[in-house]
Amino acid sequence: MRNPFLRWFIPADTNEPFVPNAKFQHPAVASEITVDHFNLSIDGAQILKDVCVKLPANKITCIIGPSGCGKSTLLKSLNRLSDSIEGVKTSGDIRLGDQSIVNCSESDLVELRRRIGLVPQRPTPLPMSIFGNIAYGCKIHGLKGRRQLKKIVHHYLKVVGLWDEVKDRLGNPATRLSIGQQQRLCLARSLAVEPEFILADEATSALDPVSSKTIEDLFVKLKEQYSIIMVTHTLRQALRIADYVVFIYMGEVIEVGDAKQVFENPQHELTKKYLSGAIS
Repeated sequence: MRNPFLRWFIPADTNEPFVPNAKFQHPAVASEITVDHFNLSIDGAQILKDVCVKLPANKITCIIGPSGCGKSTLLKSLNRLSDSIEGVKTSGDIRLGDQSIVNCSESDLVELRRRIGLVPQRPTPLPMSIFGNIAYGCKIHGLKGRRQLKKIVHHYLKVVGLWDEVKDRLGNPATRLSIGQQQRLCLARSLAVEPEFILADEATSALDPVSSKTIEDLFVKLKEQYSIIMVTHTLRQALRIADYVVFIYMGEVIEVGDAKQVFENPQHELTKKYLSGAIS
């Protein structure tokens, strides 16, 4: 029997075209992220060394390189999550469009992290309902109208292909979902506040092959509206979905460019060795 409380959760007009709240509309021109002579050290040990790179809009950028080379540290620096690391020091700049990320004030960090969302390596559903997980970020940013929240939850669960799987249990704890469903829920949670960039830190490494393929397909579809930066240890994955590639080795950017060019005609000897498996 259908739970009577689901009446609260299910949007009354699911056939109406979805219009994102004006509060979250994208800029007219998609922004790039520019990393400009960026350095990062932890307790005096330099992790990122004079990184200079432009990360394009509306593409899937894959950051590749050996384990421990600084890929995830660079990714988390893009929305200042690296600030939480004890002993971290930085220099240089990172900009989203014309806005400095490095010099962004503490009061502006919430908005910055709305514009640059994160899908983590392991799914991290909040300890609340499926519905509450999607609505959470919207409420933080001041959206509290029940009707609008219903539409947002319905729309983004549809976007990530979860609606038909969970529509009758939106009030259930999100932790009861499978790992693959939880990762799609985390993606929907990020999308609900309409970011410009989605950061994905090994976002499929904890998933089974079917769930991993589902997330990859979603990223390929989503790049029409969002810009995606993905750290991956799996070259096969980068070969499948990357439009643009950044190769990092020992904290330095060695080679960047169009994925086809980097994979088929790498210019740097270190890139050639990494792609051939000579270094790992």
